[in-house]
Amino acid sequence: MKEITLKIYKERIHKALVFIQEHLDEEMELETLARVAHFSPFHFHRIFRGMTGESVKEHVRRLRLERAAFHLIHYKWTVIRIALSAGFDSHEAFTRAFRAMFGDSPSRFRSKRVRIPYVEAPSGVHYRVNGNLKNFMTVNKEAKKMNVEIKTIKPMRVAFMRHIGPYKECGKVWEKFCAWAGARRLLCPNTAFLGISHDDPTITPPEKLRYDACIPVDEKVLPDGEVGIQEIPGGEYAVIRHLGQYEKLIDTYAKIMGEWLPRSGREPRSTPCFEVYINSPDNTDPKDLITDIYIPLESK
Repeated sequence: MKEITLKIYKERIHKALVFIQEHLDEEMELETLARVAHFSPFHFHRIFRGMTGESVKEHVRRLRLERAAFHLIHYKWTVIRIALSAGFDSHEAFTRAFRAMFGDSPSRFRSKRVRIPYVEAPSGVHYRVNGNLKNFMTVNKEAKKMNVEIKTIKPMRVAFMRHIGPYKECGKVWEKFCAWAGARRLLCPNTAFLGISHDDPTITPPEKLRYDACIPVDEKVLPDGEVGIQEIPGGEYAVIRHLGQYEKLIDTYAKIMGEWLPRSGREPRSTPCFEVYINSPDNTDPKDLITDIYIPLESK
């Protein structure tokens, strides 16, 4: 059953990879790719990164640059035309990105008339002129070493305050939210502190990222200005503990979504993941921070 699930996950991600190859000139909407791969938009970006080793944005950017290298060798187009077709707004930005990948400026690369140099890709997927994309290699081969626990939780009513902006600035909303909660005596030693990250930082602009700082509350607590009320759905969750900096959470998500989940025989439910912060960054060294990640699962 588990190997069958892995095969199905690979087939679905493969569909997304083929779609990207066939639509390189178009904007890649996360919802469209999730629909092509038959995954929930809540989880597709993490599954994609976990299985291919690249975010959607990184993958598209690399393929467009590989295609630009092909155009420089085989077409007589101007460099600016090739830059625009690769999604760059200026010759300068294209030149910087091209040099970073291939070690030469576009003009110097064209003058050499050499074969397109090999660019490392974790998935083994490269730009294909004919669009004929073979299967890809999955990354993260350490699923057996991951300590994942399946937990069943009851629906949880939470008060939340939303932060819109870079995730690294979420501390500001927590300060404001805790001041609000403390003034209403909603905080105690056993209060759970939860976070919901709604957007993929590799796709959504930093200034538009949405994050909810949450604490559980009872029915007596009502919406109040910037503070809203929502319910975290009950049901089964895959739970994995992340040790260390919050900035590294993205890597733990990639491991559980890209390796454990496809081999688990389970499907993610179409609701957001959430995080439970076991200790406080105010009095804990970043390397000692403990965060439990909850991945919602469909019922068996």
